[in-house]
Amino acid sequence: MIVLSYLGILALIPLLTKKDDPEVQWHAKNGLALAVAWFVVWIAFWVLTFMLPWGVRAVLSVLACIINLGFFVLTIIALVKGVGGQRFRIPVVTDMAEKM
Repeated sequence: MIVLSYLGILALIPLLTKKDDPEVQWHAKNGLALAVAWFVVWIAFWVLTFMLPWGVRAVLSVLACIINLGFFVLTIIALVKGVGGQRFRIPVVTDMAEKM
């Protein structure tokens, strides 16, 4: 279930089915918050892409690729630590998840 917690919208499965396990709930909330954060950043870059001139779009595209790679690396680190029985705190994302 912890693996599902970090696979985007699939985090809803452990969040809704394993309500009695606080560890799975924590990882599911953290994974869902990470997915929401990635989606918000993606939408922001998508909107900016259409608003800016072509030269800036190229730079923005490279920056978006780097940020997407960063989200991917954070997801892999959180997944590996979660399967290993540890918690990986992502500063803004985990704070957002704890408010859920």
